[in-house]
Amino acid sequence: MIKRLAACVREYKLPALLTFAFIVGEAIIEAFIPFLTSDLVNKIQAGAEMSEVYKLGGLLIVMALLSLCCGGTAAVTCAKASAGFAKNLRSDIFGKIQSYSFENIDKFSSTSLVTRLTTDVGNVQMAFMMVIRTAIRAPLMLIFCIIMAYIMGGALSTSFVVIIPVLACGLFLVSRKAMPAFRRVFRKYDRLNESIEENVRGMRVVKGFSREEYEKKKFGAAAEDICGDFTRAERIVALNSPIMQFCIYFNMIFVMLVGSKLAIESGGTTINVGEISAMLTYGVQILVQLMMLSMIYVMITMSGESMKRIFEVLEEKPSLHNPEHPITAVKDGSIDFSDVSFKYSEKAKKHALSDIDLHIASGMTVGILGGTGSSKTTLVQLIPRLYDTTEGSVKVGGEDVRSYDIEALRGAVAMVLQKNLLFSGTIKENLRWGNPDATDAELIEACKLAQADEFIRSFPDGYDTYIEQGGSNVSGGQKQRLCIARALLKKPKILILDDSTSAVDTKTDAFIRAGFKEYIPETTKIIIAQRIGSVMDADLILVMENGRIAAKGTHDELMQSSAIYREIYEQQVGGAEHA
Repeated sequence: MIKRLAACVREYKLPALLTFAFIVGEAIIEAFIPFLTSDLVNKIQAGAEMSEVYKLGGLLIVMALLSLCCGGTAAVTCAKASAGFAKNLRSDIFGKIQSYSFENIDKFSSTSLVTRLTTDVGNVQMAFMMVIRTAIRAPLMLIFCIIMAYIMGGALSTSFVVIIPVLACGLFLVSRKAMPAFRRVFRKYDRLNESIEENVRGMRVVKGFSREEYEKKKFGAAAEDICGDFTRAERIVALNSPIMQFCIYFNMIFVMLVGSKLAIESGGTTINVGEISAMLTYGVQILVQLMMLSMIYVMITMSGESMKRIFEVLEEKPSLHNPEHPITAVKDGSIDFSDVSFKYSEKAKKHALSDIDLHIASGMTVGILGGTGSSKTTLVQLIPRLYDTTEGSVKVGGEDVRSYDIEALRGAVAMVLQKNLLFSGTIKENLRWGNPDATDAELIEACKLAQADEFIRSFPDGYDTYIEQGGSNVSGGQKQRLCIARALLKKPKILILDDSTSAVDTKTDAFIRAGFKEYIPETTKIIIAQRIGSVMDADLILVMENGRIAAKGTHDELMQSSAIYREIYEQQVGGAEHA
């Protein structure tokens, strides 16, 4: 896992290495400053000349400035390396998600993926920054200061033999006790973000049912739960400070008492005032570095959960792959289902589709009817290979879809899904998702075909009208027509409309279907609809029930042979005719 995440450093290896180099320089200088300070104190005590004091004082100033420069430069290179690492990590995660099939995406909720791209990457970035800076500086300073303390204080340095294990054990126990609470928090972030996303997306429903107070209470409960875990963890971590203070003051008292006694009894031959001063400084530095190491331990342990969550996304293997020698051109829009059965998961007990045998010639218009849960959408999702069949095969243009280059296959299939989605940007920018190179004339032609041109021109800015996120500033019918126009710009060999005209009136629906016949006669058109009027004139109509094709034929044939079709017809059309 560490190796995979470390690979994201890439072009930022140099700033990371420079950080290490400058940190080493800063640590060495910091360790020598108390030594020089001790020498200065002793010389002053011995009545040294001012020139000598100036000389040592100037050297101390130079070393302090060098330490400052090393530390400041390390901070800059560290920031560059950690920010670059986070950028690469986010790019790798996002790129990996783009390679997922629907089957892979089904394993993660959208809110969980967002949390991993934001909160979890932020935690890992912070851990990386501490590793290349503080995690290097702290042990180096600890080692250098212990060595210098023994050089300066001799036997007096044995206080560290007692105090360091006490502090280390105390900080370790505190950190270990706090970790379970931190781990729980990161798992709960997903639920909190899910509550936010659901509320924002469903704001109209929330307000329509006057459920604002309920949503606030639900969000408040999730936030309170996280707050409680954080409070418990921080309450434990807060013990670091008194433990640290106790060790620092114990060391100061020990050094002052024992050091003063030795200095007085030996007349300054065993230890002198300057060395006692240096011992106090080294003692504080040693204990501070131990404190920093405990903070690093806490941060890395906290980010460990985030690392695992990110690693799960990066190591998830896409379930769909290109064949070794893929076909890169789709001959035509013919579609063949041969003994196809499908289920969404290997663990699923029931097939979503069973025993599908179907032949659709290129250029045909096919209507699909069926109740909710009859697997109409599942059927058409196998055509562009959004899922692979569990049994049997699906052919497009006479070739098994698994033989095609995935991008080439999907480039020949345009789908307008049930959930019509527009992106923030102008109408032109949204339409060019279908074809980035489409001319303005082609945009207008597609919009006329989708019956969208008239309402677009009614906007003050026309085709340059800005679409808000999710298309919130256009109606449902307008959104559907824009999505149809976007799909048409692909000039597909197969066009799939998944209940994509449900929000438009029957007259507009009829105009759209008439336009398809006239302008894209060679394109295979598959129309999933709830209104029987949307598919009555299709070349072939499928009636789906419980994941099977219950009946198929033309309108006249189904009126004779299918009780389900006749029932739908009587409910939707028969009553209107009698009226």
